[in-house]
Amino acid sequence: MNYARVDGTIVSSACHPSMGKYRTVICQPLDENGKEEGVPVLAIDPLGAGLHQRVILSTDGSATRELVGDPKSPLRNLIIGVVDPTAKT
Repeated sequence: MNYARVDGTIVSSACHPSMGKYRTVICQPLDENGKEEGVPVLAIDPLGAGLHQRVILSTDGSATRELVGDPKSPLRNLIIGVVDPTAKT
């Protein structure tokens, strides 16, 4: 699992059939201090996270493929939680 920020939504007229049911977003991975880390990745978003919201991102491809119901899906990343900005640590 990774911490990330939603930076945008992907819209495509042609895509793999497994990508049609869910919103696909661009996520920028973040380190433990909230600083950008690495390159942006695509993820499906079944939770409806908003632009610039911080999320918990699963990189477990098998869980993502199980969610979309296609064992040959190219999808790997899945938003599994939205971080509450008002939560105290």
